[in-house]
Amino acid sequence: MKTKKGNVTRRDFFGCTAAAGVAAAGLELAQGEPAHAAAAEEQRGKQRLSLAKLQAWEALGYGMFIHYGMSTYVQHELPDGKAPATTYAPDKLDVGQWVSVIRDAGMKYAVLTSKHVAGHCLWPSKFTDYTVANSADKTDVVGKFVEECRKKGVLPGFYYCSWDNHNRFGSKTPSDPAGDLPAYTTSLYQTFQTNQITELITTYGPWAEVWIDIPGVLGRGYRTFLYQHVASLQPDAIIMMNSGISTQEKYDVEYAWPSDIIAIERSLPPDQGHVRWRTIEGAEYYMPGEVCNPIGKEWFWVEGDLPRPDTDLADEVLGCKKRGVNLLLDVPPDRHGIIPDVTVQALMRLRKRAGL
Repeated sequence: MKTKKGNVTRRDFFGCTAAAGVAAAGLELAQGEPAHAAAAEEQRGKQRLSLAKLQAWEALGYGMFIHYGMSTYVQHELPDGKAPATTYAPDKLDVGQWVSVIRDAGMKYAVLTSKHVAGHCLWPSKFTDYTVANSADKTDVVGKFVEECRKKGVLPGFYYCSWDNHNRFGSKTPSDPAGDLPAYTTSLYQTFQTNQITELITTYGPWAEVWIDIPGVLGRGYRTFLYQHVASLQPDAIIMMNSGISTQEKYDVEYAWPSDIIAIERSLPPDQGHVRWRTIEGAEYYMPGEVCNPIGKEWFWVEGDLPRPDTDLADEVLGCKKRGVNLLLDVPPDRHGIIPDVTVQALMRLRKRAGL
């Protein structure tokens, strides 16, 4: 599962199902279970991905969330989408530095915010002009991120936000004034989202993880179509529909289903651990958990938002391990386009303190 440098490779992740199955069988046999018990466990559940593939993803354990984009420059997590594309203006952008930090911090995978609430895209999308192609720095950040990940043995993933304040196509976003109807997306917007996600997968894939935020505005019908569409293009990827801020003892099917894993945002599972087996609409599914939380207080870089104390970060890493979930720790680059040194040093201390 590891290279000489200790990094899980793309080949390891996408090709380790047989090894994971053997390991699982060996464990059960060591505990006195008959060989057929392991086979039965592997066949258990209605989930799309095999238990071996899901457990291989769980074995990665620790990754980096990278919130970066227009919000970094307007200094607002949820912008109105009206700032000109040129507002995005890093002067020392170094995506290679990000990925080196990911690797050196002991992380095995990373998820980049390709498009957040502002609607500005970190790749030159053909479906909107609100992208890096028309910004002060025209670097294809998504492309560079994938290139660096492959070069340095980090598994790449992308985040895509369904709440878009710029590319609305008649949708009502969560930031609109309260009215008779909840937030929703139109069929025109849904076509736009399908086109962009298809573009990200076919241009830059394969991906280890596809992370869809604010899935509730998509509706169950389109969300099911989108899940199946992503799976058809990227059958080995983990597909995440963000289930939100909660310990996730109860899973909100109407908001986030279908999904391969459960998001546990800004929380930890209960002390007894994450419950992987879930009964959803009468069927049983194996659903690993992924905690996501910023290294400081904010998702995007904000002046003065420093990393939390070393003990707090170590407790979170070890708490996730104890409760059986992955940790996707958000580490935002600053307005220069680099991860600040104070953050890098905190991550290196965390690796040592947590034994990563």
